[in-house]
Amino acid sequence: MKKKLFRLKLFTIDQTNASMKVGTDSDLLGTMAYGGKNILDIGTGTGILTLMMAQRFPEAQFTAVEIDDKAVIDASTNFSSSPWSERITLIHDSFQSFIEKEISEGRQERFDAIICNPPFFDKSLECPEQGRQRARHTSSLPFETLIDGAYRMLEEGGPFSLILPPEVLEKFCLKAKERGFALKEKNGIQTLPGNPPKRYILVFQKSLDSSLCVSENTFSMRNADNTYSQWYNDLLRDFLLFL
Repeated sequence: MKKKLFRLKLFTIDQTNASMKVGTDSDLLGTMAYGGKNILDIGTGTGILTLMMAQRFPEAQFTAVEIDDKAVIDASTNFSSSPWSERITLIHDSFQSFIEKEISEGRQERFDAIICNPPFFDKSLECPEQGRQRARHTSSLPFETLIDGAYRMLEEGGPFSLILPPEVLEKFCLKAKERGFALKEKNGIQTLPGNPPKRYILVFQKSLDSSLCVSENTFSMRNADNTYSQWYNDLLRDFLLFL
């Protein structure tokens, strides 16, 4: 089998086996997510989010959880071949099972930051390929389960960063608020200036502080002439080879 590699400036992603390949969502979240000293990556896939965050936060330790057998093969390869392998622990398990084990061992609230590129298709047709279905559809990780698990594992005041499309934004934000999260930052990402955002980078904080102000921004990946915007260039300059 020919290897499918995605090369970045400081590391390479082998995505030969993983159902979901590296995409723009990962690039955006990996550069905009909030960090900490002990970070949990829920559904790591190929491991690109963990590796981007490891590059950004050189003192942080990482726990990356992934259920899919094939994705774990790639993530293990990518972590071990990276400059930051000693700071990363890969857990081959479902997030639900991981949470149960952590709680049973008395290790709740042990992370000071959580990141996730979650499955968010809950009304479209299920994908016949199991690994791709798990990565894309909320049947594998419902919003309620994700939110509750993140809340249990996160320290008070810690950030929970993720990326979502506009179709599920309101639903997710409502459920997160009901669980006890406060929305700290909401970043709409446009493809071109003037277009509606295709994605939102959200940062929630484990806090019941009703006075917390939400920082709202809109960014465009490209200029009107379809060239990459200065914002996008600055954001990904340390990672993508063509910038």
